[in-house]
Amino acid sequence: MRRTPIVLALLGALAVTGCSSGGQTAQSAPPASSAAPQAGGARFAVITHGAPGDSFWDVVKNGAEAAGKQYGVSVTYQGDGDPAKQSQLIDQAVSGKVDGIVVSMANPDALKEAIGKAVTAKIPVVTVNSGADSSKAFGAVTHVGQSEDVAGRGAGEQLKAAGVTKLLCVIHEAGNVGLDQRCKGAEETLGGTVERLQVDVSNLADVTSKVTAKLQSDQQVNGVLSLNPAVAVAARDAIKDSGSQAKLATFDLSADVVEAIKADEVLFAVDQQQYLQGYLPITFLNLYKANLNTVGGGLPVNTGPGFVTKDNADQVAKLAEAGTR
Repeated sequence: MRRTPIVLALLGALAVTGCSSGGQTAQSAPPASSAAPQAGGARFAVITHGAPGDSFWDVVKNGAEAAGKQYGVSVTYQGDGDPAKQSQLIDQAVSGKVDGIVVSMANPDALKEAIGKAVTAKIPVVTVNSGADSSKAFGAVTHVGQSEDVAGRGAGEQLKAAGVTKLLCVIHEAGNVGLDQRCKGAEETLGGTVERLQVDVSNLADVTSKVTAKLQSDQQVNGVLSLNPAVAVAARDAIKDSGSQAKLATFDLSADVVEAIKADEVLFAVDQQQYLQGYLPITFLNLYKANLNTVGGGLPVNTGPGFVTKDNADQVAKLAEAGTR
């Protein structure tokens, strides 16, 4: 049927005004905004077990601050390896009535009470890095980090393929549940023997000394897995000092580790992409505050693992210089 100009005009008017079920005209919905929800003026506290100045945690801090700048929210970063002091920082954030808290849980039991106070105060909490198994039970919105078991198993597979049969797993923080999970994961897939060596990350000279002594006393050890980039560099020096032919791998990145990979001194680094552990929690808290969005459905949001090898070390090195890897 041929439409007259009058019919076309009426159709256009109906498209603009619409029609309600009661026969009355209704205004059309306003156009949807293309801008992301913004929790403007919100204050978020990031409280980790890694102090500023640590090469790993500085990248986490960079990610959190970049997200804060993008969303127009305030982000403060504080870190302390002492669980009691970390709990105090959480209590201070709760007293200051922040709009959200990001917290790493290397020692979950020690932080349970402080995190409980935040949840009771209706302050959303996102856990990061360590403590994924306790995150949901403690009332956190979600957890952002690496599955330490999965990452450990991946490292064990890589080391087995490289011919390692007896592995020294170097733990640098006593009581950190995530570090033990890494060693256990490697043990599951290596198919050989895994021994643990406890060291103090704050005394790297002593780390080199202890790893050197172990390699000299047990020449069957033909692989070393460090769980921290600074410890990796100390272990590299120990391998040289002891004259060992042990193969070295590590968790996490630093500029020194990337250079060691390029120089064939480190086989690979397990990369949990810690920039995301700063950036994503602020993103999630911003969306929760501005739009009541939740992420994960009770499951963690994984940021890894990835593997940095000689094949991609040059690309990663450029990103590490920018402070994002």
